[in-house]
Amino acid sequence: MKRIVTFSLLLALLAGNASAQWSPAGDRIKTKWAEQIDPANVLPEYPRPQMERQDWKNLNGLWQYAVIPKNAALPQEFEGEILVPFAIESSLSGVGRRLGENSELVYQRTFTVPSDWRGQNVLLHFGAVDWRADVWVNGVKVGRHEGGFAPFSFDVTAALLSKGDNTLTVRVWDPTDRGPQPRGKQVSNPEGIWYTPVSGIWQTVWLEPVAPQHIGRLRITPDIDQRILSVQAETTGCNANTLLEVEVYDGNTLVAAGKSINAQPVEIRMPEDMKLWSPETPFLYDLKVSLKEGRKTLDQVDSYAAMRKFSTLRDANGIVRLALNNRPIFQYGPLDQGWWPDGLYTAPSDEALRYDVEMTKKLGFNMIRKHIKVEPARWYTHCDQLGIIVWQDMPSGDRSPEWQPRQYFNGTELTRSAESEAIYRKEWKEIIDACYSYPCIGVWIPFNEAWGQFKTPEIAEWTKQYDSTRVLNPASGGNHYTCGDILDLHHYPHPNLFLYDAQRATVLGEFGGIGLVMKDHLWEPDRNWGYVQFNSPKEVTDEYVKYAGQLYELVKRGFSAGVYTQTTDVEVEVNGLMTYDRKEVKVDIDRVREANLRLIHSLDEQK
Repeated sequence: MKRIVTFSLLLALLAGNASAQWSPAGDRIKTKWAEQIDPANVLPEYPRPQMERQDWKNLNGLWQYAVIPKNAALPQEFEGEILVPFAIESSLSGVGRRLGENSELVYQRTFTVPSDWRGQNVLLHFGAVDWRADVWVNGVKVGRHEGGFAPFSFDVTAALLSKGDNTLTVRVWDPTDRGPQPRGKQVSNPEGIWYTPVSGIWQTVWLEPVAPQHIGRLRITPDIDQRILSVQAETTGCNANTLLEVEVYDGNTLVAAGKSINAQPVEIRMPEDMKLWSPETPFLYDLKVSLKEGRKTLDQVDSYAAMRKFSTLRDANGIVRLALNNRPIFQYGPLDQGWWPDGLYTAPSDEALRYDVEMTKKLGFNMIRKHIKVEPARWYTHCDQLGIIVWQDMPSGDRSPEWQPRQYFNGTELTRSAESEAIYRKEWKEIIDACYSYPCIGVWIPFNEAWGQFKTPEIAEWTKQYDSTRVLNPASGGNHYTCGDILDLHHYPHPNLFLYDAQRATVLGEFGGIGLVMKDHLWEPDRNWGYVQFNSPKEVTDEYVKYAGQLYELVKRGFSAGVYTQTTDVEVEVNGLMTYDRKEVKVDIDRVREANLRLIHSLDEQK
């Protein structure tokens, strides 16, 4: 029988062959999840669980790539394949190559639009690209985005072909530490607390069909005092008569609903027996949000919300405490940097992403400080579901002024350039917009340890005005001003209350850093450090319990929260509660959990 190979079958065979040839780059340690990666099915989960539609198409997988000189013409040929969404410097990209500020990275792939999407607009979404991304579809420029941590999208409908394959091209420039942009711990020459650059696409890329009139973003605000859940929708193509309808469900039971027109928020009166969200009972209501004209539904998305309140209050002794749902709560968690030995910024799987949160919970913490990085949307949903309060840092960048961490600042503040300041303000707003509706986020942190810190009272005031529903920590461990809701001290290795603010909550934003070198789980075998170093899990646990006891004694003197450094080892830092590859927990889980729960319940008698 004569064999006939169609063009589409040939493409499928070639794709399968390419997948079979993909392998991680380099010989560094890897997580167990790296061994399970299927290049044809990378991070397949819906990437935006707070605003979910049924139809979508994942564009993760093997793309063509080329590295070209900065400002050179787009390449006619490509060097090989890169696994999206892993940064080019990562092992899981299959490339493992530095980019640098004098080069640009060009990606290309083809995609088809499902036939049943005809008549709809098509949105192209990027979870995050570090740092500047220019995007073309079929040679038509569809947009540019600058910023390495916030999601963005373009309506590419007009650039699509009526049938057949479409070509998507993405061009990226990332100066890492040679530019003023927010970059977190990335540097060109990693050492100590500074890590490998992350350039290019590092979160899921995907397509989504929508009606010409559709929902672009939800801004969900709970008010437990008034029993009101407010849902504001940013929309496209709508007019004053377009109806926004929100239904609130407890499981399969409809418990509340509301409607609005004229682009007004829907304000929903919640039942008297509404369920509150907390780390102990992280209850989430399901939402159905619809756009309608008459009886016709134009767009509908599934979402969720929680009724909870973050604030501060004075306790019976006059100490300002952090509060959840109008009760004092001692918030205690690890500094979590969200780095992976195989994927760098990108977890190898959603299971891996959730694992860190689950282990944090298992260790008895009720909070995570997400340190100068923003995570993919699904990470925040895992925190929402598991009951973890999140302190969200703004990723740092640019230069630093004089750092005065042990007193209120009396020096000269940094003056950032107009370009640098504009970049900061734009991305901070984008991050808040992207993260606003997640119930878990309780604290915003614009600055860390004076790095890039500028116009602190002004930035604090803007942040608090833009989102008055969260507690504001204006400068974690940084130059201290009497603004915002928190005075945040850093002290290594042991807890120390060396400043106190009677008008704000005083917190220990970083301490600890107990190091342990575990052979066969090291990023580098001969270059490792911690603030203090020990030789066994028992010694580390003993020291940890000692520090937790010291912090417990300082709660009555004024500390209202604590952040232990850190969740995992990161590159040559070996002061994690887990190894960098997540294959070993470096402490006695039961003893650490007992010490943590004692701390968390230290304010219970005041409730």
